[in-house]
Amino acid sequence: MYNSLAACIADLEKQGQLLRICEEVDPHLEMAAIQLKMYEAGGPTILFEKVKGSRYPAVSNLFGTVERSEFMFRKTWNAVQQAIALRNNPLAALKRPFQQIGTALAAYKALPQKLSPSAVRSLFDEIQISDLPLIKNWPDDGGAFVTLPQVYSEDPLKPGIMNANLGMYRVQLSGNDYELNKEIGIHYQIHRGIGVHQAAANRLGQPLKVSVFVGGPPAHTLAAVMPLPEGLSEMTFAGMLAGRRFRYSYVDGYCVSLDADFVITGELEPYATKPEGPFGDHLGYYSLTHPFPFLNIHKVYARKGAVWPFTVVGRPPQEDTSFGELIHALTGNAIRHEIPGVKEVHAVDAAGVHPLLFAIGSERYTPYQPTKRPSELLTLANRILGTGQLSLAKFLWIAAEDGESSDAPLNTHDEEAFMRYILERIDLRRDLHFQTETTIDTLDYSGTGLNTGSKVILAAYGDRLRELSKEVPSELREFAAELVFPGVVALPMTPFVSYEQAEREMSVLSERLASLANLAKQDANGELSGCPLIIVCDDASFVSQSLANFLWVTFTRSNPSHDLYGVNSFQRFKHWGCDQLIIDARIKPHHAPPLVADAAVEQRAQAVLEELNIQLSL
Repeated sequence: MYNSLAACIADLEKQGQLLRICEEVDPHLEMAAIQLKMYEAGGPTILFEKVKGSRYPAVSNLFGTVERSEFMFRKTWNAVQQAIALRNNPLAALKRPFQQIGTALAAYKALPQKLSPSAVRSLFDEIQISDLPLIKNWPDDGGAFVTLPQVYSEDPLKPGIMNANLGMYRVQLSGNDYELNKEIGIHYQIHRGIGVHQAAANRLGQPLKVSVFVGGPPAHTLAAVMPLPEGLSEMTFAGMLAGRRFRYSYVDGYCVSLDADFVITGELEPYATKPEGPFGDHLGYYSLTHPFPFLNIHKVYARKGAVWPFTVVGRPPQEDTSFGELIHALTGNAIRHEIPGVKEVHAVDAAGVHPLLFAIGSERYTPYQPTKRPSELLTLANRILGTGQLSLAKFLWIAAEDGESSDAPLNTHDEEAFMRYILERIDLRRDLHFQTETTIDTLDYSGTGLNTGSKVILAAYGDRLRELSKEVPSELREFAAELVFPGVVALPMTPFVSYEQAEREMSVLSERLASLANLAKQDANGELSGCPLIIVCDDASFVSQSLANFLWVTFTRSNPSHDLYGVNSFQRFKHWGCDQLIIDARIKPHHAPPLVADAAVEQRAQAVLEELNIQLSL
């Protein structure tokens, strides 16, 4: 496989999967605009040969399609899948030892390889941050960011590469209060390995040494985002997927990847922070300015012939969507071994990944009882919401198959069908379970503060309780509601002002709907019972236009504890339920603004592509 990013680029060009842009391009918004258009069109990888203000070329859209991503890892994919499966199921090695020899050898060859510091001097030039392509993606971004970083740190209590963490944490290169060439921002979310390392360093009263690798074989980039089984290091995984040992050395106590195109080294001082952001993020909004650790730069290295890889982060789908699909392909069965009884968990990309989870579990607790209700599912739901990055979710929809009432095997990736299955079966008076004052995604501003919000579990098991309405129910037509899909409608309402006013508005709405439903019980056209989910929103036409719009608006703009209401709702012994669930998915004053591209830059990007005679079928 590839021993460098340059080798990968050359291979893609041979396959007709590379576009070279020889004209000078501006890293201020223009390169990002071109990347967005190319990704949307399913186009090739882009090599920007001349980046204004830098002598280094840049490459984007490497992972722009799943097919291209799989092509890049075609020679090592099966061996890595087998190695992960072996970690998840070690008994397989005992049962079939000779079948595992190839996997064991692949894992052995992937062990990191330490070389002399002289290798750094021969492979790299020492440069400054200002020499890099300082790419800014969105108009209100706080500065230039590294969007495909591999941030390396070691446990101060257990130093060494096998106890290290490699993660993709946001790195701000310029802007705000950072002193150019001396400081850069490091933004990491809760539950991240680097946070554990910095906490340990803080307790010791010492700075944490950190290295930021950029580029290198594509396997190293993917390794930085992989949720690996316990005991499998990212550097070992990177070596397995690259088909070549992760080569490294130490200079002045800092780890330097000898395969990276660029390396930034420095220290995080205990408890020291500076404002970081804003930044257009993967939920489709800006993450705002907050205090985060910053790196006091020690040295910056550039490999001879280095290429700067970047991507654009924004409302899904984007290039990082491919990461999710690759991770699922490699580790799809891992969750079964980590949480027995769970068959599948799907973080929904269109909803920004973390806000919404779909899961399939088992229901085996009371097989002797004739009444079917979620039991084991609730135990599994709590396990899911207590596991790593899954704990950042706000909404968990979980179901179990019932052989007597299921029409087809459940599939969480068939998102509409999965939601319809649950909506047909859920007892909204019984099967909603809340967790309040808890953690959510750092990038999600629907909650009550940074990292804080709430969660709700929607669980379903058993026979159908309702037929879902395939038209807007008669009770909702006076509200200009629009059908999203059977059982779900979008209902427009005036802009959100405050939670006090929202409670009054929702009370009036739910009382009116309850009254209409009671009247309609004597009318053959009364259909509200077949519409268990009502989405209150700013623009019903936009929400109902596509499943992606519905998922994005509903689950990125609502906080379960504050924004869920119901028709005929009640609270009994701390349990809340209703007949129809109402989610207030209007934009609130405390929400971060959505990402909007600069129109003039969009025109320039289009002109660049037209000059190259590139016709994008958008």
